[in-house]
Amino acid sequence: MKRSKWRTRLGGVACDPILRSWLTEPDSLTARCQRACTDFRVRLLNFGKGRALADESAGGEAGRGLAWVREVVLECDGRPVIFAHTTLSAATHGRLSRWMAGLGNRSLGSLLFTYPGFLRGRIEFQRIDGRHPLYRRAAALCPVGETLWARRSLHRLENQQVLVTEVFLPAAQAFK
Repeated sequence: MKRSKWRTRLGGVACDPILRSWLTEPDSLTARCQRACTDFRVRLLNFGKGRALADESAGGEAGRGLAWVREVVLECDGRPVIFAHTTLSAATHGRLSRWMAGLGNRSLGSLLFTYPGFLRGRIEFQRIDGRHPLYRRAAALCPVGETLWARRSLHRLENQQVLVTEVFLPAAQAFK
């Protein structure tokens, strides 16, 4: 397996201060978006069974096996600001599987940060480009530069864990 390029620290990476604050936000990005704009929406792009991405195998049980995959875009004042990609192993069953199936256009973050019992792992960061499948999916939403910053973290509830990857679109820097 290829070595993952995901890192646990941004370190001395040159990054716009507003974008850095989004990347290192310890709490819910949904809540931050709701505070930053007047009209916040979650738009469901895809939900169903599929394969986890190659670099998600290091992130937990989803591995390269069959997983529930959910993709949404978080929009502030009609502008896409964050593309979110979530994987949950289809091999385990529990509350989280049922909840994800019923979310629709609601935010998973609102559940992860309010329901007691969720444990969040460390946040990892990576700058992605056209070679990464999530870059290509995010770039389909709006014009982007040559690279995009992404972060991911593993959330556990009982015997299940979900890997949430968030890709920051250019408009995120317009919202503090």
